[in-house]
This record gives sequence, C-alpha cells and structure tokens, in this order.
Amino acid sequence: MKTTVELPDSTFRQAKALAAGRGMTLKRFFTEALEEQLRRCASETQAPWMAGFGVLSDLSDENRRVLTVIEQEFETLSPEDLA
Repeated sequence: MKTTVELPDSTFRQAKALAAGRGMTLKRFFTEALEEQLRRCASETQAPWMAGFGVLSDLSDENRRVLTVIEQEFETLSPEDLA
C-alpha cells in the first residue's frame, strides 16, 4: 500500500542515512521500524504478569521433551514394584 507521511527533514535524513548504512532500502527501513513499534505497543497492552511468557516461548520444545522423559520414567516399573 502506498501512503504519504510528513516527517521533519532531519528525521528523514537520519533515517535515510541509517538505512543506507545498513544496506537497506528506505521502504524496508520504515517497514521494520513500524513493525517493531507495533510489537512494542501490543506487548504494552498485555497484563504485566503475562509479559514474561512471550520470553519463554522458545522453551516449549524443551518442556515437551522433559515431559516425555518424565512420562517414560514413570511408566517404567522397577523389579520391586512387580514383586
């Protein structure tokens, strides 16, 4: 989608220089900056106690693995249990 946005000249020049320094197009630079701001706003609207859960989302695979090991261990009967 195309849109028009008014920016102060100094802000535009800084953004253009930073984008060029990173080897990015200005379009990509603005898109990433806006997406980051949207993510921040979305996380601010969450209840404070929920903020930490997103940080731990990468542990879901490890949690699944640990639960599988626990289930396997508890399903194993020791010789004393069979007597």
